[in-house]
Amino acid sequence: MSLQLHVSSQGSGPDMVLVHGWGMHSGIWQTVVKQLQEHHRVHCVDLPGHGASTRDGEQEFALPELLESLVVAVRPALAGPACWVGWSLGGMIAAHVAERHPELVRKLVMVAASLRFSRHSDWPHGVATDVLEGFAAELHADHNATLQRFLALQVQGEKAAHATLRQLKQQVLAIDEPSEAALQSGLVLLQEMDLRADAGSVVQPVLLIGGEHDRLVSPQALPRVSSLFRNARAEVISDAGHAPFVSQPDKFVQLVETFCRDV
Repeated sequence: MSLQLHVSSQGSGPDMVLVHGWGMHSGIWQTVVKQLQEHHRVHCVDLPGHGASTRDGEQEFALPELLESLVVAVRPALAGPACWVGWSLGGMIAAHVAERHPELVRKLVMVAASLRFSRHSDWPHGVATDVLEGFAAELHADHNATLQRFLALQVQGEKAAHATLRQLKQQVLAIDEPSEAALQSGLVLLQEMDLRADAGSVVQPVLLIGGEHDRLVSPQALPRVSSLFRNARAEVISDAGHAPFVSQPDKFVQLVETFCRDV
């Protein structure tokens, strides 16, 4: 059964799709949407159980049905292939869409995202498995506290970490928390998704945007990620963590606008 995903659209111009990360919702983009919609028709997606997307009890989801539901939700809103911008888990999902549904994707921007989020013997760039397992265990006890911890990880190393964290909390916690089932399903994706073998099949231009102080997706890993695509390049935003569009919105918008505008 398809999941019912909420999509909000604003602005005018070429289509742009924004996909948020684990535990968040489309409101996380509010810092940059106003600027992006000046030149694009921006479509913000809420993943299952997040934001305004339907919560069907404790329904869990896996990647195939998530991908199908995302395509079903977004396709009617698009006038043609769009520039997809995905953050963290959302970047991995957007890359999967680019590979499986190239007719919907003109260009791909992966923000603080990798092709494999968890660490492996042949992928030292990922997050340690015990960290992800710890998040999963803590969700059962108190998923609000787990989300708060995850938010704090995203700003470590920034000069204005407290201000960025405060803004993140305001944006994320302004809407009901994601369902526990949705959070657990997202964690499973972060633990298990491995897109390295599929990256070479992505024909669209790819821009990787990292944060200088990102503790979850190291900027040092981006050249390796870039090399697995046919046509990709990486940009690292100074004094930014895992959410560079929140801490450095102007620089982020400049990079995205230039990349999506180029023919």
